[in-house]
Amino acid sequence: MLLPTACTAGVGARDAASWFESEPAGLTTAGVPQRSKILAANGDTIATFFYQNRVDVPLGKIAPIVRQAVLAIEDNRFYEHGAIDLQGTLRALGSNLSNGQVTQGGSGITQQYVKNLLLTQADSDAERAEAKEVTPARKIRELRYAVALEKRLSKDEILRRYLNIAYYGDGAYGIEAAARHYFSKHASELDLTEAALLAGVIRYPYAYDPTRHPGDARKRRDTVLDRMAQLGWLDPAKAASAKEQPIKLDVDNVHSGCVSSKAPFFCDYVQREILTNPVFGKTAKDREKLLKRGGLTIRTTLDRRAQKAAQRAVDKHVPPKNSAHKAAAEAMVEPGTGEIKAMVVDRDLGPDKERGKTWINFAADAGHGSSIGMQAGSTFKAFTLAAALDEGLPFGTRLMAPREYTPVGYRNCDGDRVGDPGASLRNAADGEGGKQFSIVTGTQHSVNTFFLALEKKVGLCDTVRMAERLGMKQANGKPLEEYPAFTLGFNPVSPLRLAAAYAAFGARGKYCKPLAIKEIRDVSGHKLKVPGRDCEQAIDEGVADAVSYVLSGVLTKGTARGMGLGRDAAGKTGTVDNFSAAWFAGYTPDLASAVWVGDPRGGYKHPMESLCMDGRCYGAVFGATIPAPIWKQSMLGALSGTPASSFDRPPSHYFSKGSGEDRAKVPDVRGMELGDAVAKLRGAGFKTRVGKPVESRKYDEGTVAGQSPGSAEPGATITLHVSKGGRDEPGGGPGDGDPRPPVPPVTIPPLPGGRQQAPA
Repeated sequence: MLLPTACTAGVGARDAASWFESEPAGLTTAGVPQRSKILAANGDTIATFFYQNRVDVPLGKIAPIVRQAVLAIEDNRFYEHGAIDLQGTLRALGSNLSNGQVTQGGSGITQQYVKNLLLTQADSDAERAEAKEVTPARKIRELRYAVALEKRLSKDEILRRYLNIAYYGDGAYGIEAAARHYFSKHASELDLTEAALLAGVIRYPYAYDPTRHPGDARKRRDTVLDRMAQLGWLDPAKAASAKEQPIKLDVDNVHSGCVSSKAPFFCDYVQREILTNPVFGKTAKDREKLLKRGGLTIRTTLDRRAQKAAQRAVDKHVPPKNSAHKAAAEAMVEPGTGEIKAMVVDRDLGPDKERGKTWINFAADAGHGSSIGMQAGSTFKAFTLAAALDEGLPFGTRLMAPREYTPVGYRNCDGDRVGDPGASLRNAADGEGGKQFSIVTGTQHSVNTFFLALEKKVGLCDTVRMAERLGMKQANGKPLEEYPAFTLGFNPVSPLRLAAAYAAFGARGKYCKPLAIKEIRDVSGHKLKVPGRDCEQAIDEGVADAVSYVLSGVLTKGTARGMGLGRDAAGKTGTVDNFSAAWFAGYTPDLASAVWVGDPRGGYKHPMESLCMDGRCYGAVFGATIPAPIWKQSMLGALSGTPASSFDRPPSHYFSKGSGEDRAKVPDVRGMELGDAVAKLRGAGFKTRVGKPVESRKYDEGTVAGQSPGSAEPGATITLHVSKGGRDEPGGGPGDGDPRPPVPPVTIPPLPGGRQQAPA
């Protein structure tokens, strides 16, 4: 009956039969959409992506009662007939053709699987329309495919694929996704009434959707139960009892994409990485298809503890719907690996027109979040500092820092003079001037004019090259602009790049590009190619150690005093011109972070000069005002339970001109017992050594009679001379040439705690 429809004039019945029995060219069972999931480092799911919400499972993980219910209502002779159930198919085909529409369903499981397969494999509207059209040609094509599949696959495998491809309404594709969606359980856990309900939905998923049409869904469920009893597959009394039960749903909605994720901006970063990186597909369409249809398991670098700590800190200090309309963002990077451990914005991912939401990822570059970046302020001084130390300048190098500085004589990396003559720059925001500073104190106080002078001494190009070696570029992807104010941070950058650069200091000069994806496996468990770790020794270890030594002082004596973590840590504040934005970037050997606070509407138009936010007024906002407390809180939370690591001591040549600290008056310990004198000097931050004893009539024998120098940098060594006593005759004393009795060896008393001071 079918052959005349399939054949054209002149084709014999034997040739037509041969054509029908042959396997169709291009027949494939691949391409069924599977949902992909993004996992945190610990395996927690942070987002799912799909065109169709489907989770493929083996037949063994589908409850037998489900299989019985589906076969009863859809194709009870499935295991008895071949690819075509002639009785059912001919009846349905004749009715549908005579009516011009589908009025009866007579297709077997294999044919229904083929129909669903062709529909899900369709990539265009035309292909989808072709898969749905009601024509003899379409029906014959499905029958021919069904014959081929019955030769290729077992009955159990065809049934498994059918249960996994069928649509069960309300966005649930496949039996596992349907079980999770309607009942919050796995397909292997479904009971009789639940199985009958889902089996009944398959015929008309929209009409029998239990969330929208519970009455019709129940009637259809009862029809399935009656059919199972009629076939003898279910005891009639049990069927009647099951029909008395109401429909009980426990709906679990799974959303596609990052909007509902607990780490939305990190999720968005990962999504954009896959959609834009050619390693995941030649075209944008290929990459989107891979993500939303490929059933990928994407394991990332996200640390849930760090993410939660950063989000809490940002939201506490800059609430998502704050009265001042300010925003904050933070990125955390692991030194030595480049792994992104956290990425937060103080808003939800969503339309900007809704208060407290934004599509822009302020923590990332334009390519991964649409942000054009923000001026980084004095956090860029770290690159000038690194360039100076890379050229061997010791900590005690001192330069005059005038109250105003007019840049003259700067050259960019092309050798051209830039900013000449430039407008006078002054010490607004973080620092002060009008005197000499060392590399250490100039950094601690963030003195603008000092760093302009240091940049000129080092060379503008060398400073720029240092920043580039540490991965810095503008957030729009363009190279850094080169002008004298480079060290003051006029280039717009992202917190992520800044955090990665500072992470290199914590890793003793090893810079690693930010990395979010550790591994991707496809639906079959095979590993896919992903961008690998990209690290290099950007600066010498000793240079990085010296940077950490200087920046540590920012947290103890400088602009971020009091923001220490109780472990080795270093950082730098940043305040942008006119208080248009504020930053803090800091690190330990284990974790680095950069925090930005500003106004998405435009920092210069809406400065933070007299900021009041949610009932709290700050006045002018510096890097230490809001960003540094965010950094401290988030770092403490992220590092909780992590053993503290220490910075390495810088090479000795950096101390050739002293520690770089300001000189301080040395306490006068003359006349004190040696042990007491040593304890007092050490308490004041100085080291001690014992020199040669001296004669003295003024100070008793055994006490300190002399010390030098009288003023020194903190940490300097003070030499003490112990009195040997002196003659009572007038004029007697040290150096008078009179004979003296032998002096016994000096006994040095123990220090508090029983420790013995050894003479140097």
